Amino acid sequence: MRCAILGDIHANLQALEAVLADAREYGCGEFYTLGDVVGYNAHPAECLETVRALPGACILGNHDQAAADERPLRDFSPEATASIEWTRRQLNPEQKSWLASLRVQRQIRRITLVHATLDSPLSWGYIRTADDAAMSLACQSTPVCFIGHTHVPKAFAKGSGEILLFGNEGEGVQLPMDRKFLINAGSVGQPRDGDPRAAYMIYDEESSGLWLRRVEYDIGAAAAAVRAAGLPEKLAERLHTGS
Repeated sequence: MRCAILGDIHANLQALEAVLADAREYGCGEFYTLGDVVGYNAHPAECLETVRALPGACILGNHDQAAADERPLRDFSPEATASIEWTRRQLNPEQKSWLASLRVQRQIRRITLVHATLDSPLSWGYIRTADDAAMSLACQSTPVCFIGHTHVPKAFAKGSGEILLFGNEGEGVQLPMDRKFLINAGSVGQPRDGDPRAAYMIYDEESSGLWLRRVEYDIGAAAAAVRAAGLPEKLAERLHTGS
């Protein structure tokens, strides 16, 4: 079974549709969404409905949690706060209820899914360094754990720290199952690694093969939708730069 690993969609419908088309072309039969379906971009309801119709699983992200209720937005940037307040007005009560029902962590066969960290998932900490990763790897019970939250594809291995999994674009790797890997799948809807193309990963459970995919999509249309919604200009601009 090939699975598509979708991180941080963030209400970017143009990017999501392009990624789903790419994943289906490569034979993905299940779709695992790593949280933050909503926030930042202009199509939260459409992305939510698309994701929950997919075969697979979706977990809770911090933007999902914030959009689902009226809790104070103390830990968000001004742009994120504005987008969450706007998103709350776009979602109906049933959609908010679905977001609120999402589990913060899932284990599916030999894969774990969590948005932020395994050691304290609802604290929404960021895994950027080997030291950050070590705490989650110590809690990890499956060979592979996929995370999101930083919007940057990155991989860590227990006992080795940060590792480079992908060299030439499009080449896959085979993960040895005698080690534990913590892997950030990057962001579908708001990449932050300097490459504005949508990012996601394909994981083949039978062969332990893993591919990082970068997909072209209509960034201009996504940015125009952000502006038309009255969301902060920075959110439109960063789509073009991947920053």
